[in-house]
Amino acid sequence: MERRHFLAGGATLAAGAALGLGGPFQGVAAHAETRRRHRGYGGLRPVRDLRDGKVRLHLPEGFRYRSFNPAGSPLSDGSTTPGKHDGMAAFRGPRGSVVLVRNHEVNGPVGAFGDRSAAYDPMAGGGTCTLRVTPWGEVLDARVSLNGTQMNCSGGPMPWGSWVTCEETVNGPDVGNDFSGADNTKLTQRHGYLFEVPVHGEGERAPIRSAGRFAHESAACDPRTGAIYLTEDCFDAPSGFYRYLPPENPMRAGRLLDGGRLQMLAVRGRPNADLSQGQPRGAVHETTWVDIDDPDPTWTSRPTNAEALTHVGSQGRARGAALFSRLEGAIHDRGVVYFCSTQGGAPVTRPLPDGFGDGRGQIWAYDTRSGRLRLVVESPSADLLDLPDNITHSRRGALVLCEDGDEANYLRGLTTRGSLFDFARMEPVAEDPGAEFAGSTFSPDGRTLFVNIQSKVGMTFAIWGPWHRGPF
Repeated sequence: MERRHFLAGGATLAAGAALGLGGPFQGVAAHAETRRRHRGYGGLRPVRDLRDGKVRLHLPEGFRYRSFNPAGSPLSDGSTTPGKHDGMAAFRGPRGSVVLVRNHEVNGPVGAFGDRSAAYDPMAGGGTCTLRVTPWGEVLDARVSLNGTQMNCSGGPMPWGSWVTCEETVNGPDVGNDFSGADNTKLTQRHGYLFEVPVHGEGERAPIRSAGRFAHESAACDPRTGAIYLTEDCFDAPSGFYRYLPPENPMRAGRLLDGGRLQMLAVRGRPNADLSQGQPRGAVHETTWVDIDDPDPTWTSRPTNAEALTHVGSQGRARGAALFSRLEGAIHDRGVVYFCSTQGGAPVTRPLPDGFGDGRGQIWAYDTRSGRLRLVVESPSADLLDLPDNITHSRRGALVLCEDGDEANYLRGLTTRGSLFDFARMEPVAEDPGAEFAGSTFSPDGRTLFVNIQSKVGMTFAIWGPWHRGPF
């Protein structure tokens, strides 16, 4: 058993009253580490990739994997697979296959991959690829499904049969250059929007402007109401938790329509509550929503990138919206939206991470029926949970957390009783020390966990094994 698995193999958080929160985590109270440990699926050991025999993952006994579709490899339509594999979702395909829609978080005016004449912005290098694969990671077909977007970080599967991809940027010719220093005047379109990509086909490359222009990270749909819950990853400033109310329920419309209303979450009776800080055990907040009057601003002068990044969120905070630290992954499960605050919580490890927020991560749960917001987990140590990013749920309700930590990166499991455990560790990528897990998603039948390694030469993995032996 690896040392970090022994340390982190199940830091259990004590059970307590749910106070009306639904979903599989309703009996868990937050931030209450005990001595009881959860083994998960057991200790991790190096496992060879069935594609080429290299060790890329450390997994529990009995689990196997195959990597596929690395950056630079050819797609079925003649295009080349871009890098920076990121958010992803799995859908049912024909004859037992699985359809994956996958983001590529490419920044800068580097030119679109695929057919540039069809791109939203022919100078932007992000977008999505759609793959049809077997449950064992054998590629049957792979094509460009959206191009000409930028910094496509995460997004979310939509229950009517599509993927909504999110641009984590506000770059455009009307905005000053971002942290990379690349020349934004080379771009031909404004960025910072949601785009819809149908499971079977290509996206129309039409932004959902009413859902806001900000550093979008993830999207999660509540099928009961059709509301789309959105996270914001604003690195150097507070982030917000939003919802987009489309003009027609997309479950009836069969697509996500522009022209709706954008709102931002606030804590009832506590204007500008700072939830990025350490939270008390079992923290529960009654919430409300405030309107964003100008979700897609047009500027008369060219603002700095930092000014543009905070313009939408500042409107919400002027009306009392809550402050979070770097909201990233989000997933809907049984009436509850779970989302990650990557650097939320009390500082527990030195040196402190860069950017807004000094903690090592929080997992929040928003009950779409009661409107209550509850802290499920706040990391007490980087050995237990280190900067959670993308998130998904298993058929049993346990969560998979992709880490974006400072050292070794793990896939962590979070059981419905509030126990953390290690499921996978990434073998260090020699040419890219910043490589991280991203885009975890289970196949519709729950037999295969697909996940990406986001790096300069990213790739996708199919992982399978004795799921019945543990919480997933």
